[in-house]
Amino acid sequence: MRSVDDHLSDILNTVRVLAPLEVELERALGTTLAEEVTSPVPLPPFDNSAMDGYAVRAEDVADAPVTLPVIDDIAAGDGRLQAIGPGMVTRIMTGAPMPAGADAVVPVEWTDGGTVRVAIDRPARPGNAVRRSGEDVRAGDVVLPAGTSIGPAQLGVLAGVGRRRVLVRPRPRVVVISTGAELVEPGLPLGPGQIWESNSYTLIAAVREAGGDGYRAGIVTDDASRFLDQLDAQLLRADLVITSGGVSMGAYEPVKEALGPLGTVRFDRVAMQPGMPQGFGVVGEDDVPIFALPGNPVSSFVSFMLFVRPALRKMRGLPAGPTPTVRMVTTAALRSPDGKRSFLRGVLGPDGTVAPVLRQGSHQLAALASANALIVVPESVTELGEGADVEVIPL
Repeated sequence: MRSVDDHLSDILNTVRVLAPLEVELERALGTTLAEEVTSPVPLPPFDNSAMDGYAVRAEDVADAPVTLPVIDDIAAGDGRLQAIGPGMVTRIMTGAPMPAGADAVVPVEWTDGGTVRVAIDRPARPGNAVRRSGEDVRAGDVVLPAGTSIGPAQLGVLAGVGRRRVLVRPRPRVVVISTGAELVEPGLPLGPGQIWESNSYTLIAAVREAGGDGYRAGIVTDDASRFLDQLDAQLLRADLVITSGGVSMGAYEPVKEALGPLGTVRFDRVAMQPGMPQGFGVVGEDDVPIFALPGNPVSSFVSFMLFVRPALRKMRGLPAGPTPTVRMVTTAALRSPDGKRSFLRGVLGPDGTVAPVLRQGSHQLAALASANALIVVPESVTELGEGADVEVIPL
């Protein structure tokens, strides 16, 4: 058997970072920045008011309460050149440019709200409620380095520095194909010996959560030629393919039967539980990576977390490696087969503990749904007592 680490290393040495492309800002969410972005102007680009109120000279209100004449109104977006002299104020709105001569803003709450003359109850220090030009970003500053994952805040920064298009590494397009003559689409009636297909829904959700765009290709029965036809049809829209089922040691294993003769996909027994049967390689003229995962629901999900998720990170241009773990304390004794790395389902506690769920079978999807962590038991360990320190992969 191969080790988990060796299998992951081969995967990360094979998958390639996706080529960058320029996209409209609306399509950049979830992508990875492939260029350094600088600001052409300072942000804010001009001194402006942080509040609705009155632009003043601080020295004129130092002896407040005072009453002063209001000489004008300045709204946000007002492009006129404005100025105030000694003993004068202007009404000003949030975001409006500060008039020359003013060095502070008195919030409207500190006044009687007058429009011709205003009574100001409190003094304001120089700079009060004023956003200075360049206090967030100076012209030429790097606002986002290459390799940044673009979320809502990053989109806001890109728009804020005037970018309409941006060079990114796109979200990987991932096709999921489930195999098995026993599988039926959810919503249809079950016949004898049949089960509703769930793996593709789990895997597509995991793909999207990991930053990819997932597509279900439907169910393929235990027929190698039909599987190859479906695979060929899907490669046109795939940066990566995941199959579920058909990789074990028995008869009627269509994925193994179809891909094995190609010579570009390797099938191994990986020293892990669940998820021992694994396949990985490339297919098609463009060498599209393909993950042939086991069919048991928990096995396929654990395999995704350990192997597919790091591959997607590399394709997106993000740092990739083994799935990160944290140290916790187990609330119950654990057992694991010798020579295999176990990934037991568990529930994280608020006190730094993790409790294993009662049902650990690789087919028990409901037990997986109740868990929010995988407890890692190393290959050389067969038993751990209650209260032992363990590595945990948060889900």
